[in-house]
Amino acid sequence: MDDQGLEDSAILLMSLGEEEAAEVFKHLAPKEVQRLGETIAKMKTVPRERVEQVLERFDTDASDQSMLVSDTDEYVKSVLRKALGEDKANLLIDRILQGGDVSGIESLKWMDPASVAELLRNEHPQIVAAILVHLEFDQAGDVLKHFTERQRNEVLVRIATLDGIQPSALKDLNEVMSKVLAGGERMKKSNMGGVKSAAEIINMLGNSIETSVLDYIREADPELAQKIMDNMFTFDDLLKIDDRGIQALLKEVQSESLIIALKGATPELREKIFSNMSTRAAETLREDLESRGPVRVSEVEAEQKEMLKTIRRLADEGQVVITSGGDDQFL
Repeated sequence: MDDQGLEDSAILLMSLGEEEAAEVFKHLAPKEVQRLGETIAKMKTVPRERVEQVLERFDTDASDQSMLVSDTDEYVKSVLRKALGEDKANLLIDRILQGGDVSGIESLKWMDPASVAELLRNEHPQIVAAILVHLEFDQAGDVLKHFTERQRNEVLVRIATLDGIQPSALKDLNEVMSKVLAGGERMKKSNMGGVKSAAEIINMLGNSIETSVLDYIREADPELAQKIMDNMFTFDDLLKIDDRGIQALLKEVQSESLIIALKGATPELREKIFSNMSTRAAETLREDLESRGPVRVSEVEAEQKEMLKTIRRLADEGQVVITSGGDDQFL
């Protein structure tokens, strides 16, 4: 969702009132709640015309939609069972409805990384790996930052070599979470973990931790380390993005964030960014970079991480194509 969409959604929620807005929040993902909450907090005043435009648009969109079935999950199950029979239908139902809450891990997504790390600190690395692959990559990375170097490395090796999650592993997660897992013995293997998941999480750790983790993995399994590196996308890899993709990224990034992120960029990457801006904007950015004093490495890495998250979102939306170290498509 872009900034315009966030603001429109925030205006709509404020127009609904507290009780109705709270009901809407119950159906949103943790990140959506956070982003909407931050947007609402920043909006002190809104012109009446803007409010009317948002409400009119919502009324139009809502009137174009109609609920045909009260419970779509149950409808899908019923139709498939009647069409295919119980056995064949059950093979498809779990796959189709996999986006539902199939594990007790969902509650972790609402917790801050330090709390999650404290909860998992004394668990076996294999259990921690199986839990972290259910979280967003940046949240998993933040959790791992609270671990010791040895714990972090052991967990990431297991994430990289994790080939799905069997029902028996999900039962172990149940003990950790003290919740009953949905599906029980009938649950099919969940396609989580692997080299790409490890690469995505390592991307979010920052350069110093990233180097330590990769050195550890390389010492134990050079081939695995190379596979992970081939699937990683770092800030310097923005050089591989075409001009159209860079321009799409620049539309999403605030100038202040861009300045801080570019303080840690290579000259080649800076020139690529400059070449995708108007002459005037590029000159202004050059001047701001030269005049800006020293910036903490942690600040630079934080802004670069945010830009990487933005580029991934744009890739998911089809606006950007990201390639790995090889020829295969990465995202």
